Amino acid sequence: MCRRNTKLFSFAGRYLGKIEFSRLFDDVIAFVMPKIILFCGLPGVGKTTLARSLVSRTGVSILSSDKIRKELIRYPTYSRTEGRLIYDVLMLLTKYLTAAGIDCILDATFNRERSRMEVENKLRSNNVQLYVIECTCPEDVVLDRLRNRKNDYSDAGYSVYSKMKTIYEPVHGRHLAIDTSLPCEVNLQKILSYVFGAAQ
Repeated sequence: MCRRNTKLFSFAGRYLGKIEFSRLFDDVIAFVMPKIILFCGLPGVGKTTLARSLVSRTGVSILSSDKIRKELIRYPTYSRTEGRLIYDVLMLLTKYLTAAGIDCILDATFNRERSRMEVENKLRSNNVQLYVIECTCPEDVVLDRLRNRKNDYSDAGYSVYSKMKTIYEPVHGRHLAIDTSLPCEVNLQKILSYVFGAAQ
């Protein structure tokens, strides 16, 4: 195994903890159409809170762009180049998971329609089922959440929110729109029904 792949498996192992990524190329595992649940929306709208609730209910693996950024970059700038790197790593990890038939959540801004379409295009060979969840909420709720963030992987404050708001493109394709100012359990039941066909 080349040195670069060894480093990648090491990073992936630290990130997900319970998954042996090196086995993905040692064993042939056949699964049918793993699910990718893509949470998108501006910083502070509550994507991560809702994604974590879904993880606790279903056991699905979660890949967070904020966590990957903190693992790779000590002082993030949220530049376009940095964002491209984070998304490339996110896609690589997702490819490994879905190749093993593992359902996963992608928790990231996915500002542009093109970035959402890339997920499906890049993972088409893995026969994935893509479910897009667009999270929104009133701006006053977002600002209050950003002011009160504690022990969070994201460093995004109001300035990052404002910057991303100017470039964010609403989802036009098939998706589920979620207002995160509603109770978490209400939204969780909507997602479970949309993705799995029934509330749990």
